[in-house]
Amino acid sequence: MPTYDFLNTENGEITEHIMSWRDLEDFKLNNPHLKQQILGAPMTVGGHGDRVKTDDGFKEVLSKIGENHRGSDLYKGSVKDLKTRDIVKKHMDIQKKS
Repeated sequence: MPTYDFLNTENGEITEHIMSWRDLEDFKLNNPHLKQQILGAPMTVGGHGDRVKTDDGFKEVLSKIGENHRGSDLYKGSVKDLKTRDIVKKHMDIQKKS
């Protein structure tokens, strides 16, 4: 359940209340001396530094996407596929210049 901070206008104290979003409006109507404090989004941390290791499960999902979409950047393919793609790109660039 989410937590909500309220400022008590009578004594200046900030209190924290845990309730569902549906109960929030009733709580505010029943407690007019409390004013809801609006705070920003909570900070989340997904990793730190520049050495965050990509999860193996995520790598597997990306490889499956690449296999089904062979023209995308996610498709790594075999060495032969990569070399063929480089040669085709090279010749296409040459033809564009002509």
